[in-house]
Amino acid sequence: MSLFAWTLLAAVLIGNTAGQLLLKAASIHADSAGEDDHWRVLLSHPLLWLGVAVYLAEFFLWLAFLSVVPLWQGGMVACIDILLVMVGGRLIFGEQITPARAGAISMIAVGVLMVGLGGN
Repeated sequence: MSLFAWTLLAAVLIGNTAGQLLLKAASIHADSAGEDDHWRVLLSHPLLWLGVAVYLAEFFLWLAFLSVVPLWQGGMVACIDILLVMVGGRLIFGEQITPARAGAISMIAVGVLMVGLGGN
């Protein structure tokens, strides 16, 4: 991959991970409001709209990335995002990484690596 493709890949990974974490943060805030006000609080929370904006920007970065790499390489990005979101959830929200989750994520990482090294 070219330097441009690597730059786009990094931006896509950061954007998708940030979008997921922002939506989670907005959801946690809305959950504290109770069932009756959940949607009102969620829709008025700035992190929700920041997450939506990040996803919109990431969508266009994703299209740009797919335009410069083969589709099979682009498809690997979705698998890498799973790793980053899990680590972000652990670091930011204190979510647990159980042995089963760690094993599953390890298998995903090995699979992505195998596909990536599989050649053209």
